[in-house]
Amino acid sequence: MHIRNRRAAGWLLGAALATAPLMSAEAATFRWATGTDPSTMDPYARNAAPVLSFLNNVYEGLVRRGKDMSLEPSLATSWEPIDGGWRFHLRQGVTFHGGQTFDAEDVMFSLERSRSDTSSVRSFHATVTDAKMVDQYTVDIFTSAPAIYVEGIANWLMMDKEWATEHGTLTPGGDGENFANRNANGTGPFTISERDPGVRTVLVPYDGWWDEASHNLTEAIFTPINTQATRLAALLSGEVDFIEPIPPQDVDRVADADGFTVQEAPEARVIFLGFSHKADALNNSNLSGVNPFQDARVREAVYSAINVDPIISKVMRGHATAAGLLIDPTIRGFNPALNDRLPYDVDKAKSLLAEAGYPDGFSFGLSCPNDRYINDEAICTAVASMLAQAGLEVNLRAVPVAKYFGGEGLLRKGEFDMYLLGWSPGTFDAEHPIRFLLASPDSGLGGSWNFGAFTSARVNELLPQIQVERDEATRQGMVDEVNGIMRDEVAYVPLHVQPLLWATKDNIELSQRADNFLILRWVTVN
Repeated sequence: MHIRNRRAAGWLLGAALATAPLMSAEAATFRWATGTDPSTMDPYARNAAPVLSFLNNVYEGLVRRGKDMSLEPSLATSWEPIDGGWRFHLRQGVTFHGGQTFDAEDVMFSLERSRSDTSSVRSFHATVTDAKMVDQYTVDIFTSAPAIYVEGIANWLMMDKEWATEHGTLTPGGDGENFANRNANGTGPFTISERDPGVRTVLVPYDGWWDEASHNLTEAIFTPINTQATRLAALLSGEVDFIEPIPPQDVDRVADADGFTVQEAPEARVIFLGFSHKADALNNSNLSGVNPFQDARVREAVYSAINVDPIISKVMRGHATAAGLLIDPTIRGFNPALNDRLPYDVDKAKSLLAEAGYPDGFSFGLSCPNDRYINDEAICTAVASMLAQAGLEVNLRAVPVAKYFGGEGLLRKGEFDMYLLGWSPGTFDAEHPIRFLLASPDSGLGGSWNFGAFTSARVNELLPQIQVERDEATRQGMVDEVNGIMRDEVAYVPLHVQPLLWATKDNIELSQRADNFLILRWVTVN
């Protein structure tokens, strides 16, 4: 992590990684803003970072991740391998915000609810074969992939069976009026005292939290501000204490301003382009009844026509690094030998298009969010300009994230020919993007974010083996094979590793985690 401001040399660097309790500091209100409002308060309705990051302050899992992303006990005090799975010993004396007691029945209910057909997080449990309640505070979960299961459930957040039953929210309900979409009842350090979706959400400390608090907040007020300039102005005017992300072009401006600090580090998130692999025809094209992206040569032409260097230097102002894989160096299974991108070569792109039967190119639709990733729409605009040099006419459609990812969003409805996406593996393991992005959606192995329905029988064959293989060298060989298939088939076009660009007032102490989650229990206002 890199911290920049005029007083950086004298600023307590360790404050961002502080571990000592800080409740002795004067209690205060913390105000923060990001570009994306969590679309739901239901921890199973949307498997997306803005939702899970926010709800990690309200709900808790059996395990959690620390400041360095290491796994820690949470609602489970310990876990141990058993034949074909894991035994979890649950923390006793924990109560939900509504006063209900947390126990094994809630874990069993949470497992059932999160595996339901309407759950967006069911891939967390794709390998689960069975579960049983041993006693009130012990649960056995059986899985075909025990080697990776516990690492993958840090964001599986526990819900109360009694509360869900009382309010008729036994299954996730997408973006509709399901009670859990607007209300929450977790065991975490903060409760939601006010929720006005898209406008303002207020959290207050939960006095009955089982763990020791290391913050001094009396309330935390979140305001989504999707316009970059407005968000930055809110920080510099003192309206909010913290924003993320700040535009790369404004890093120096904030760092040089009195009273403000920029914290920068790589995020464990790769930005990439995806294709419509399965559709018989494009949605927005001058071609009828044909989908050129089903041809790997056309996909390679797109890859070859994109020069990532100016995206990094101009759009991202140097605050990013090129990516050739869907994972960055912080992820288990990353192989630097495979991270080189295909060479930028417009002539090759034209040749490949001609070879595939499109010597004059064609037009197609590129769908993109305009408030989810750093400079996302500008990235798509740059890509469109580059592809035009190869004879490909891009019809760019950029929309707010709520219309992009939601249950009725563009990606879920298949309203794209190509699309922009970013991925941060919650398990910090290469198996995660293989399961979510490369497994066939109809395979039963995952694929819930494989919107273009890329399909490889060999990837589907390798994934279960990767999930159980304990020998690192053998496992790495299989991961490398999958990445080779992704590269040869041009399943996706990796672009760059997104940076973490956070800005705060100087009186704010917090921790910047590689998954870009703001954990309020580590925030202090001095």
